[in-house]
Amino acid sequence: MRHLMNPLDFTVEELDELLALADDIEANPGKYAHACDGKKLATCFYEPSTRTRLSFEAAMLNLGGSVLGFASADSSSAAKGESVSDTIRVISCYADICAIRHPKEGAALVASQKSSIPVINAGDGGHQHPTQTLTDLLTIHSLKGRLDHIKVGFCGDLKFGRTVHSLINALIRYPGVEFVLISPEELRVPSYIRTDVLEANDIPFVEMVKLEDAIGDLDILYMTRVQRERFFNEEDYVRMKDFYILDKAKMAMAKDDMLVLHPLPRVNEISVEVDDDPRAVYFKQAQYGVYVRMALILTLLGIQV
Repeated sequence: MRHLMNPLDFTVEELDELLALADDIEANPGKYAHACDGKKLATCFYEPSTRTRLSFEAAMLNLGGSVLGFASADSSSAAKGESVSDTIRVISCYADICAIRHPKEGAALVASQKSSIPVINAGDGGHQHPTQTLTDLLTIHSLKGRLDHIKVGFCGDLKFGRTVHSLINALIRYPGVEFVLISPEELRVPSYIRTDVLEANDIPFVEMVKLEDAIGDLDILYMTRVQRERFFNEEDYVRMKDFYILDKAKMAMAKDDMLVLHPLPRVNEISVEVDDDPRAVYFKQAQYGVYVRMALILTLLGIQV
């Protein structure tokens, strides 16, 4: 039995197989329509989510399976004080596979250690969000045709952004990848990403404050929102939330084939006027999230079609 806690739980070869399966699912959805007949996915979401929870549910339903679970801690026995360990033991009696999101780092790992079914980490605090990373990799691979030899700019909240940390960790395994880290001083990537991940692996990167100074050289621009829920006080959040806004004027500085990704939800860091630009692929990205989660469910359940 296998779990997914971290994007690095898969080797590069296994990732390539997963992405190839997701591509086949996109091309031949009918082939997979009954792959999970009789199987149940439990979605245990202890904090709010739209895309991640619904895309997991859509993925399982597209495979012919069914879904059960809860959408907030308040609607589960966590409100009565039940531990994650006890919850997953109970869920294991009801479902074949579980996706869990929790505000505490490491909660999904605890669940996996007590579970008798495969557990997928659907986000644990500011730590990891591996299925978003798989979504990002599939989006880049499908639309760029490669994951190597690209220059990727991350812009916005690089301190608390778990999607940023996960994607950096995943992309450094491919040759020729360079990073441009665009953020205000207060929201720079954590020092462990800088030293233990980038510098330790001799990955080229630069840190910048102004998006305008970087956008012209990028193959991928990964925008992130400043997350109110990660701040300790409202004043800091209000001061930082409008630091970056991607608009038509900035897009005019970018290459014709640059892609704009965003894990969503968007607040105001991407102007709606950018949505009609063919380089803006964040809604396509959400669709790719369903394909990759379908591929992941099949892989962890050991189902071959």
